[in-house]
Amino acid sequence: MREIRRTVPQEFDGAQAAALLKAMGISRRVIISLKRSGGLTRGGAVLRTIDAVHAGEEIILRLEDESGCVAANPRLSAEIVYEDEDVVVYNKPPFMPVHPSQRHHDDTLANLFAAQFPGLPFRPINRLDRNTSGLCVCAKNQLAAAALAGSLEKVYFAVTDGAPPGDTINAPIGRLGKSVIERCVTPQGKPAVTHFRKIAGERRSLLRITLETGRTHQIRVHMAYVGYPLCGDDMYGGDCSSISRQALHCGEVSFSQPISGEHITVTAPLPEDMAQLLTDI
Repeated sequence: MREIRRTVPQEFDGAQAAALLKAMGISRRVIISLKRSGGLTRGGAVLRTIDAVHAGEEIILRLEDESGCVAANPRLSAEIVYEDEDVVVYNKPPFMPVHPSQRHHDDTLANLFAAQFPGLPFRPINRLDRNTSGLCVCAKNQLAAAALAGSLEKVYFAVTDGAPPGDTINAPIGRLGKSVIERCVTPQGKPAVTHFRKIAGERRSLLRITLETGRTHQIRVHMAYVGYPLCGDDMYGGDCSSISRQALHCGEVSFSQPISGEHITVTAPLPEDMAQLLTDI
């Protein structure tokens, strides 16, 4: 059980507990859970959200452990590059799905998480395609999940043949026909904006990419749209002669620690198969 203690500041003297919780960034969903479980207390007694709090008092939030429903697989491996009481960040290898599916029952990051953190539900904040490598941020409790959802910033790195022109692609993305998986640029799609700049390479380019939006396959679709599909991306027309998966890596994430508010930045180096693309020409 995660226990969080807070002293009521002077500016909330006489305010309702609900106002203090809101100011702490506690989501409505978490507040409802605390009310149901009796997990919000003061001086050993349950504190109602309509009760007044007073400066100097200590309130305690107890977040209940919840049952996970994914089978544990301790044989899997993914490096943990950051961990605290509320957050764990993995450097996910390529070819490992994040979630179980019909074809992947026990070889996913969720299965590894279940083995390392028994009893905790798997709550990934950012989700990477199976063949995309890099940082995946997971919350250890519902309070952290709610807080991280609004503060996570990501930087991706990709390799293309040649250097795409400009630095921004603003083109709506939607489903390709009746396909469940493939996406395309279409006027009927949802707004999508991708920013990029070349940071290394000669014939092939290493791109640093940030997103304003989070559409499915956004980077892959946008780069193919401007004529520079990612190396190894067989779905969107990339050259697969030197790499067996799309050359895409989430190499940096930044977020506010859900409880302390500390700004955290985590990085993961470019994987060998992508680095090799820049020298193997």
